[in-house]
Amino acid sequence: MRKHVLMILALGALIAVSAVGIATAAGGETPVTVSVGNLELTTNGGFSPKALSKTKQTPISLKASGEVKEKDGSHPPAVREVILEADKAGEVHTKGIPTCKSGKLQATETSAALTACKSALIGEGQATAEVAFAEQKPIDVNSKILVFNGGESGGKTTMFIHAYFSQPVSGAIVTTVTITKHKHGRFGTLAVAKIPQITGGNGSITKFNLEIFKSVKVKGKTYNPISSKCEDGKLKVHVLGKFEDGTKAETEIVRACTPKG
Repeated sequence: MRKHVLMILALGALIAVSAVGIATAAGGETPVTVSVGNLELTTNGGFSPKALSKTKQTPISLKASGEVKEKDGSHPPAVREVILEADKAGEVHTKGIPTCKSGKLQATETSAALTACKSALIGEGQATAEVAFAEQKPIDVNSKILVFNGGESGGKTTMFIHAYFSQPVSGAIVTTVTITKHKHGRFGTLAVAKIPQITGGNGSITKFNLEIFKSVKVKGKTYNPISSKCEDGKLKVHVLGKFEDGTKAETEIVRACTPKG
């Protein structure tokens, strides 16, 4: 069982950073590379601004990137579910932002997804998936990532992450992220991301970069999807990842922030 924080940062941030990934991506400005057995991971990320009010929520933009590979060139396992408990200092704000339904994104190319749900767009980026069919050399396929607001209902906030991979393997995947309030000690938010199989289970995300916008404008009004405050100079998150091959990995991460006011 591979138990290491950077495995989740590299794979899980793609899926759930938009929801509660403030602490995950709050680290240093330079990439970090770590080897765990045959697995090599490089991650980087940050948010802006870094100085946050001690008492009031401060809107932030969030960036995260990562790469995962096996040193011997073999195909890495695919992540299927990511569960995050996030610091109670962070908040998600989607009320007022237009919503998109999963059905509008299924089996759609990137341009069609944007046409259907552009007003609900809250983030974007790029991803690479490695596809490995039996007795064939693994191939890389690339996609633009689009993050859409799915709305709030019954105490739950939903986000959809759309990716369309094309040439030589084509197809869309839509990851559903469900966010709820979660009082558990230091934590205040729970996010669960369900990741569909890529090409029938033959694909694994190996690279990504992602930005969640600090603000979006709707009919002249500005909304801020995510925010945080910094009460004691740190933010904390607990992460659990579940992989296609049965591997489970979990850890807690602490990152620094700068309190002001």
